[in-house]
Amino acid sequence: MSPLTRTTDWLLGDEPRQRLRLAQSGLATLLMAIGAVAMHWFAYIGVAPAGPVWLWTLFSLGGLVLVFVLIRTGWTRQFADPSLTVVQMVYTIACGAWAYALVGPGRGAVFPILMVIMMFGMFELRPSALRGVSLYAVTLFAAVMALLAWRRPEVYVPAIEFGHFIMVATMLPAASMLAGRLSRRRQSHREQKDRLAVALARIQELATRDELTGLIHHRHMQELLQQEHRRSARSGQSFCVALIDIDRFKAVNQRFGRAAGDEVLRALARESQAVIRLSDVMGRWGGDVFVLLLSDTRVAPARSGVERLCARVASLSVRVAGEDLRITLSAGMAEHRAGETVAQTLERTERALGEAKSQGQNRVVAA
Repeated sequence: MSPLTRTTDWLLGDEPRQRLRLAQSGLATLLMAIGAVAMHWFAYIGVAPAGPVWLWTLFSLGGLVLVFVLIRTGWTRQFADPSLTVVQMVYTIACGAWAYALVGPGRGAVFPILMVIMMFGMFELRPSALRGVSLYAVTLFAAVMALLAWRRPEVYVPAIEFGHFIMVATMLPAASMLAGRLSRRRQSHREQKDRLAVALARIQELATRDELTGLIHHRHMQELLQQEHRRSARSGQSFCVALIDIDRFKAVNQRFGRAAGDEVLRALARESQAVIRLSDVMGRWGGDVFVLLLSDTRVAPARSGVERLCARVASLSVRVAGEDLRITLSAGMAEHRAGETVAQTLERTERALGEAKSQGQNRVVAA
């Protein structure tokens, strides 16, 4: 890492948003430093008084350096705008008005700086805030111009100051309007980006999850099983698969209707997430059959996990059509064997489920 890169990282940190805030604040400080050089040039050629110019330099640069330090330390994160954009703009406009009062014949150089200050606001501020800053700037410069025209009319000729005021009163609101339009467009793009991100997340969810239960759907579960098969082949760690069927589910649909059956499916999905391990994955295999992938485990502890799920569901009651309905589960499970395909493991699991159903209800059978 080069010394320049290390210095930049030390000044700006490594968080992207914080780096942007500090880069903007640093640019404002740099521009103020350039303005200080110009002020001292005016003092050198005798247009501005040297003592007040040094005081102005200390005040203007010192204030922006302080803001930079406050942002860098993270102290400003407590505010809605951690960049302190309005504070910096109000401060630099005040410094500009002071400079206008100091440089006399060179005061025209202050006006372009005001335009640059207004442009800074488009990165963070809403149009209403930009209008407020613009009104503040026009009011402040109107007061300064009027005071100077009254106190020093030989330098600040009233007619010329009135012309300057018309320019400030016209250009600053116009600049704020342009900056506001850019700000609105930037905000609109940001909102569109956020909506697109939400839509993409929704599409991704629909592409991998069952809409009714929110669990992984059949196709994506097959992909996860194949991934687990490859991982197991590399690591040598075994895994188990369980197929879980809701007992008497057809009777629930016939008696209470499909909406009641859907509620039973959702209830099972909710309860499964409270019981299974974080490393395990529950998916809807089809109809009232669910599949549970248990990673890095052998058949004995895996069976205990499936039995816990069955016991939890059996202890609950699902409210359907004004009645409390109790449901039970039957499950067949198998541990994946080395050299076996996923299809072969699932075939053994299906046979185990068939055996569990033939033995009665609320049974777990391991192949």
